[in-house]
Formats: sequence, C-alpha cells, structure tokens
Amino acid sequence: MDQRVYAQCLAILTGELVPALGCTEPIAIAYASAKARQVLGVFPESIFVRCSGNIIKNVKGVTVPNSGGMKGVEASAVLGAVGGNPELQLETLSAVTDGDIYRAKKYLEKEICRVELLEKAENLQIIVEMHAGNASSLVEIVHSHTFISRIEKNGQVLVSQALSKDKGTVLDYSILNLDTIFNFVGAVRIEDVKAILDRQVTYNFAIAKEGLKNSYGAMVGASLLKHYGNDVSILARALPAAGSDARMNGCSMPVVINSGSGNQGMTVSLPIEVYASSLKVSDECKYRALVLSNLIAIYQKTNLGKLSAYCGAVSASAGSGAGIAYLHKASRKVIEATITNTLANVSGIVCDGAKASCAAKIASSVEAAQMAYFMVADGHVFLSGDGLVKDTTERTIQSIGRLGRDGMRETDLEIFRIMLER
Repeated sequence: MDQRVYAQCLAILTGELVPALGCTEPIAIAYASAKARQVLGVFPESIFVRCSGNIIKNVKGVTVPNSGGMKGVEASAVLGAVGGNPELQLETLSAVTDGDIYRAKKYLEKEICRVELLEKAENLQIIVEMHAGNASSLVEIVHSHTFISRIEKNGQVLVSQALSKDKGTVLDYSILNLDTIFNFVGAVRIEDVKAILDRQVTYNFAIAKEGLKNSYGAMVGASLLKHYGNDVSILARALPAAGSDARMNGCSMPVVINSGSGNQGMTVSLPIEVYASSLKVSDECKYRALVLSNLIAIYQKTNLGKLSAYCGAVSASAGSGAGIAYLHKASRKVIEATITNTLANVSGIVCDGAKASCAAKIASSVEAAQMAYFMVADGHVFLSGDGLVKDTTERTIQSIGRLGRDGMRETDLEIFRIMLER
C-alpha cells in the first residue's frame, strides 16, 4: 500500500477517535467559551453566543455533562466560562466542581448570556463573544468541534485560519474510498492502531455498563435486555444504546468519538466487540474489523457532513454491519452488500437533535445492520434501482450522501422550526 495513503488513513483514525465528555455540541460551546474567557483574562460581564441551527438543535434537549442536570446553550457557555479548561478541548468540563456549578447557576439567574441563531451559517459553527468593561474577546469554531478558526481580543485579530478544502484540518479525507479502506484494513500493522482502538472499546464499554446499571433517560439498553434477552444480537444493540442513554442524560464519563459524535463512536465499536467475543475470533481479526467499521463510518460522513438532518447512527451502523460481516470471514463483496442493505433500509431516519431517543435510533440502526448481513449471507441484496440503491456500493454511499447533504437541507430547517415551537 502506498505509504502516504497509509499514513493518512492512520492519521484520520488517530484524529477522529479521541475522547469527549458528554454530547459533543454542548462541549464544543463550553470549549469555545472557556477559550474566550482565557483570552479575555477576566470573568466576563456578558456572554454573547451565536450558533448554527444544527448546534442549537443538538444542545437543546441534552444534559450538559458535569452540570448538575442543566441543559441548553446558555448553560454550556456559562459553565465553560466558569470552570472550563480549554486545554482539554472536548473534555473541557472534566474538572468542573460543585462550586463551579453553583456559580454558573447564579450567573444564569442574572441572565449574563444571550444566544442568537447564526443566519446562513455553516452546519457546525459557534461564535462566543465576551465583554468585561472595555475589554472584549471572541472565539469562533467552525466545521469541526475543536477547530478554532478565529480569535480576537479587544477587536484585534490574534488568530485567523483560512478554511482549506479538508475543512480546517491537516487530514486528507479525499483519499477515502472503498478501495483505500479495504486495502488499509488488510495492510494495517496492528501495533499502529491497537492503542487507539483499545481506548475506544474500553471507554465506550465502560459508559455502556453505566447506562445499564443506573437509570438514565428512557433506559433503552436496559429495556432491550429485559424484554428480548441477552444473546449476541441483542447485546450488540443494547450496549451502544445504553451508552447513549447515559451520555445523553448527564453521565460525566468520557467516550471515544467517531466523526465528531460519541453516539457514533459507540455504535461503530461496541457491536464489533460483542460479536468478536461471541465468535471467539483472534485479536488481530477484531482490530481489523474495528478499523473497517470506523473508516466506513468516517467515509460516509465525509459525504454527509458532520451535522445534518441525516441521523449519524445510520452511517455508524453501516460501518458496524461491515465490521460484523468481516468478523464472520465474509468476502469484500458480502461486506459491501451489507453496507448497501443497511443504507437501503434505514437511511430515512432523521436527526432531530441530541436527546434520549438517540439511544432508540442506535438500537434500530444496529438491528438493521445485523439483518443486512444475514440477508446477504442468505444471498439476498437490494438491487440498483431499489430506491437510492445504485449499481455499486460506492455509488450508493454517494447517493445517500447527496440525500443527507443536499436533499435534507430544507428538512433540517423544518425540524429546527418545529423544535422551537412552544
């Protein structure tokens, strides 16, 4: 395999599979706010947060981690200013204390934070502006939850980073296609990926167990085990659902994300771990299946974008379906057909924000991915012309990307309007 392409695939995995505390959208706001507070140098008298609709949608219904149960943009921004550590990026609220929570609630009562929708914004865009006397600061995040494109202090630009084709990172996502992914899965040296994959499974399995043990959200994961049993096919659904139960509803344990999402990070990893254990495959086989699952999900998101009206649990489940097929020693043809069958089934699930029901969408999507593989194993594949299915899996992924990126743009706006109705 070409060494430049190999290095980029490895860099993509390393850059994408990072820890995050709680839902990534409120954490991104807290991170921007903590950074703006650091730049300002004193605690602000006022905070002005402008966000894209997709950010507001994904913050509205989810509990901010380490916040004592608070929700919303204002809570994320104020808590980030009070107790956030910007050096920790997506774990910026990990060191918040009870005193910080108390002070944040007092500042919220004083209504020091104002929120406004950014018109004609990027899907992922946050601008936090702070004022204290004559001093001011501004921090802008765009395209990626941790990419700071602009920093200002007292009107002076300190940082201004032009957005490149790869949307603000040094990673070259344009190399990703099915040929590249399958070549990398076959060529990757396990020692190059073992540490990041072990961390992904360890973190995500821990929060899944927490979600099963305690009462979070609608307890989707626990309900599955109670009413359907605990065989491998149910565990593959219940564990990522339980992890989502926990993280959507205030659990402060970190997860390792995929495509900027903890829910997607759990969906691409936990079903693989469950099936690998059940099938008693070698560690090498498991790691290669995890690489495949992660990269298939990331590849789809390069076409869809980080945030849209398209539910990321679907693209992540298509990745886990591919990984499950790999664990069964399936051929590339069977693995690709598994991806096609998954997308043909559940690609209509919409994203109506981060909240408790994300767990149910994960469970449904993973079930679809498992069914997709077993259909292929029995010789049944959806054919070109069946809805958005094309003559190759590559083209099917592109057509689904077009649906989520372009076709669902107005859907996204209508979801946002409905969510704002009282």
